[in-house]
Amino acid sequence: MRINASRIVKTVVTSAVATSALVIPTANSATAATPSSHASGVAVNSIDATCKHHSRNYIVRNYYRGPARYTLRCGTKTWGWKHIKAGHGWNATMDKYISAAIWSGAPNGRGGYSTYTRSCPSYEKFRTIIGTPAGNTDLLTAYRVTRFAAAKC
Repeated sequence: MRINASRIVKTVVTSAVATSALVIPTANSATAATPSSHASGVAVNSIDATCKHHSRNYIVRNYYRGPARYTLRCGTKTWGWKHIKAGHGWNATMDKYISAAIWSGAPNGRGGYSTYTRSCPSYEKFRTIIGTPAGNTDLLTAYRVTRFAAAKC
């Protein structure tokens, strides 16, 4: 039996290319948003200018939890981006905290997701609350938790 090495290499390369095409996300898929942050939309430092020219219902950021999408709208002083900016501060770090809480945080019983310390007992570090007058998958608010309630070990 004679083995043709070039035919084996060609088969392996062809299989690898076909397999990699199956795992590359499409432009509109949730995993294509931004692999490191699981968020997409208006640039973090451009939201202020964007919201000056759009209504309160305009979506400025999308956050993902698997295939589910949660939106941040321009909002008002009581909900959305304007509320978060005025009451809790807005910058790239806040955007990353929101993204992390929604992507991998635990449900917090307030209609959102929270991140917790990895200590025992565990303390809540950051909280998001979902649900606004504009939609039930919209971000109402997000903030660092300053009152620590420990969970049982």
